[in-house]
Formats: sequence, C-alpha cells, structure tokens
Amino acid sequence: MEILKVDNLYKTYGRDENLVKALDGVSFSVEKGEFVVIIGPSGSGKSTLLHMLGGVDTPTSGHVYVDGKDVYAQDPEQLAIFRRRQVGLIYQFYNLIPVLNVVENITLPVLMDNRQVNQERLHELLQTLNLTDRAEHLPNQLSGGQQQRVSIGRALINAPAIVLADEPTGNLDSKNGQYIVELLKLSNKKYHQTLIIITHDENIALQADRIISIEDGRISKDEVIRR
Repeated sequence: MEILKVDNLYKTYGRDENLVKALDGVSFSVEKGEFVVIIGPSGSGKSTLLHMLGGVDTPTSGHVYVDGKDVYAQDPEQLAIFRRRQVGLIYQFYNLIPVLNVVENITLPVLMDNRQVNQERLHELLQTLNLTDRAEHLPNQLSGGQQQRVSIGRALINAPAIVLADEPTGNLDSKNGQYIVELLKLSNKKYHQTLIIITHDENIALQADRIISIEDGRISKDEVIRR
C-alpha cells in the first residue's frame, strides 16, 4: 500500500543567472512500512527533500501526497496539524526545549495539539527508549545519545504515519549511533511506521529496504536492497 508519493518536485532559489535548483523534478513513491535511506553528497538536495516530505518547506512546484492527500493543497492550519499528527521529524541537533524535562519534551506535540497524552504509549516509549529513570531530567542533564532518544520519543508519541530522520546519528559515536538506528528500525517493525532516513553513513544505508541516491537535485539511483 502506497503511503507517500512525490510527483515532479521542484525547489528553486534565486532567479535568472542566480537561479539554483535544489530539487529538479524528483518523483518516487514509498510503501507503508518501508525503510528507505536517502544518500548523496552535501548540497545534493537531501535535506531540502526531507523538509518537503515533512511539510516544513514549500515546493516551488510539484506535489507530495501522504495517504492520498496532497500535503501542500492544505491551508496553513491544516498543514500544521499534518506536521504534528502525520509526520515524526528527527534532526541531528535534537532540538529539545531546555526548560522542559524528558516527559514534557516527548509529549509536547500532543499538548500543542490540545489532546490527551496516551499514557500507555508514553510508558511504552520510555521503556523502549531506556529513558524511564531519566523521565524528570532536563536536556542538559542527559548525554547526547539520551537527548537523541528523547527526540525519537517526541517523533513517535503521536504514532505518525511517516518518520523522517535527518542525519540522526551525525553527532553520536558509532556505538550510540547504531543504538539509535536499532531503535528506529524497531519503530519501523513494531509500529509498522514508514521510516525515511537521510545519512552519509554507509552502514546505516545497508540496513534499509531501499536506497535512493540524489545528485544535483535529481534521483540518480533507486535501489531495492531487500523486500
């Protein structure tokens, strides 16, 4: 079942002789529950693409469909709700709120949505992420690996259809990095969430179901690793 469809996506900056094509006619689709890695050199358009998929940045032209719905046909309020409920975003730099503890950071998307926190899901996430004994800690009381686990919990608390991760292990040593990848793979299998990761790490790429390579804003290769 197709969960994501990208149709002829363009993103340009500047104009005339200063025109830069960050994305140049990108099209692909992703099945529900698929684990996809997007690779490419710096400046190839990977992060720009991820922001388009997550409703964070607006394309110059083209369409992004999630569950059959055109993401950018929505008004700003609908788009904000889409970002909170349908997409879980994980960044390299954690982006935690320094004055909020672990539980407050994880549940922030739910509270911003004026909804009740699913306590059973929160408890399960804290256990899965090995953060139960850190629940009341502030970000500055946590290691880098623990902070990244909090950001993963925040991305998963709303049970989004798609989890998007931009270099999620970039600030971590190899041991913590692999642990984060294992947690993301667990969410992919346990919760049947579609997982799309941007990475420079070949070891992460080889663990995916599929690798999409981007160069100069275009897909240069789309390779299925396992089914």
